[in-house]
Amino acid sequence: MDTPADTLAISLPPRSGTPIASAPTETVCCDSLELSETPLREICEEVESRGMRWFRKSVAVAAFLGLSFMVLAPGAVAQDDDGRDSNDHVVLTGGLVVPEGETAETAVVFDGDVLIDGTVAQTLVVFNGDTEITGTVGEDVIVFNGSVVLRSGSRVGGDVVSRQAPQIDDGATVVGSVDDLPTRWDFWDITFVGRFAWWLAYSVSTLVLGLILLLLAPGLDPASIRALRDRLGATIGFGILWLVLLPIVAVLLFVTIVGIPLGLFLLLALALVYSIGYVVGALALGRLVVKEPSSRYGAFLAGWGALRILALVPFLGGLAWLVGAVLGLGTLWVASRGAPRESRPVATPLAPPPPV
Repeated sequence: MDTPADTLAISLPPRSGTPIASAPTETVCCDSLELSETPLREICEEVESRGMRWFRKSVAVAAFLGLSFMVLAPGAVAQDDDGRDSNDHVVLTGGLVVPEGETAETAVVFDGDVLIDGTVAQTLVVFNGDTEITGTVGEDVIVFNGSVVLRSGSRVGGDVVSRQAPQIDDGATVVGSVDDLPTRWDFWDITFVGRFAWWLAYSVSTLVLGLILLLLAPGLDPASIRALRDRLGATIGFGILWLVLLPIVAVLLFVTIVGIPLGLFLLLALALVYSIGYVVGALALGRLVVKEPSSRYGAFLAGWGALRILALVPFLGGLAWLVGAVLGLGTLWVASRGAPRESRPVATPLAPPPPV
């Protein structure tokens, strides 16, 4: 008997009294078992339970490796090729002062005022803060929000780009041009290109992640079907709970001194956890359209394709992501807990075969 590729089947030995050579092997699909066939049902549940446990271990290992890379990678790229510290200045808040006689290669300031009495060999970028230059900037000066003042004797080897009109004193030198920020760059085009690039990258990432999960954990498909069919309320409720609870727990860990590393690791892991929930939710939504015994891969592609198309629409895209993540996280939780033991029927021993 042919069985679908996604259906768990068990081959039974020949019945008593039948010659082994002439008796065909009997194949039973787990999804077709009745409550009276309790021993076979328990075998199926045990096989699927082992698959889910192996799936959870695989996800934990992947999360550990991802966190290790994210923690160790910044330290690896913070040095030059020769291992010495670079002379670049990146300031998150507090401003920057380059004294006279000192040199910085590149300066990037996110929030704070900037005073350049010395030299910036390459580009100076200021996102929010006033900028005053009395020394030298080798290349461009770019200020997104704040005033720009070039004192007499200062020199800029490139362009001066700012939102506000810069104040250039007599005796100051600008080798390039002085441009208005909205005129220099079309922010609408930049935003559209950035959003499309993010959509494409996230689409490819979730597609690969979903296919890997289906390959490593084939029991995830029947588990998601049972979660939506038998425990839809619990699936939605636990999905919302985990979606909201995880970042709250991470923030609360930062309140304590000893919990700061764990809170940081949890915040870094949220992207991976939510993405796993998103692809599992895509599988669950796909099964609403692509019914069994169709392939689980086809169901996943149907749900994933619908979610990614909706992601192109600004408001609907965020709502679709939220629905997918909630369903996926809830499905993983319900599937990992399994069916309540008290609701399972008690196994009855099989009757002995009749004497030959």
